[in-house]
Amino acid sequence: MDEAGFIAALRGLATDPAARGLADDAAVLGDLVFTHDMIVEGVHFLPGDPPGDVAWKLLAVNLSDLAAKGATPIGCLIGYPLGDGAWDHGFVAGLGEALAAFGVALLGGDTVRHQGPRSLGLTAIGRAPIAPSRSGAQPGDRLWVTGRIGAAGIGLELARTGRDGPELAAYRRPQPRLAEGRLLAPIVHAMMDVSDGLLIDAARMAAASGLGVAIALDLVPVCGDPLGAVTAGDDYELLFALPDGIDPPVAATAIGRFAAGAGLTLSDHGRAVPLPDRLGWSH
Repeated sequence: MDEAGFIAALRGLATDPAARGLADDAAVLGDLVFTHDMIVEGVHFLPGDPPGDVAWKLLAVNLSDLAAKGATPIGCLIGYPLGDGAWDHGFVAGLGEALAAFGVALLGGDTVRHQGPRSLGLTAIGRAPIAPSRSGAQPGDRLWVTGRIGAAGIGLELARTGRDGPELAAYRRPQPRLAEGRLLAPIVHAMMDVSDGLLIDAARMAAASGLGVAIALDLVPVCGDPLGAVTAGDDYELLFALPDGIDPPVAATAIGRFAAGAGLTLSDHGRAVPLPDRLGWSH
């Protein structure tokens, strides 16, 4: 069973309205927002990555989901596999640094003794007066993205090959767009973070909204090769829909438009571009 099939099978169990039909980045219960992400060695981080950076990334990817709901983080719970003592100590030190940097309280969690590739989980809790979903885009809305896309993909390649460069930080220590999310939440029609790749996440937003979306590749602010950038993932920027004529209160770039229909189309300087075989990451 692949990721989409498993989530579809779970939908019959997730009947509480707070679950949002398992079609969003987080659960929303009143003004509380809950999200849980896992990262796995060899999938989301490399065996040679510093444990402190892995801890930072574990917290940051969860906070990015809160950012997409316009939430302010208030605490987290961690699931951790005990193993190598030096690695464990490095992880704790890095987690403490990340918690302090983002003002998040560690509230608890669980540990197990484990051998083999590490699998780490964290539940982040936030508070949001308005928590936009990924499914509210409307025909005619423009698609916007914060920041630049593709730096983390370059950073991953640097880490794999043992090289150094400024993009390493984008891969190992992403910066969730929490402040931007809080400013955007009251005015957007839909919002989500870019975790699996800009193209696949834009397609997911369009599908959740029952629309099609067209993206102009030449408008996307990228690092490196454009097609490589928009499919690499791990960017943790915010992707959001706003009505035409409304500019966002944060630094962002308009890269496309939603319309009636279905699917994703891509252009480059006005010319249609075939979609790549792989739109982004899928488990």
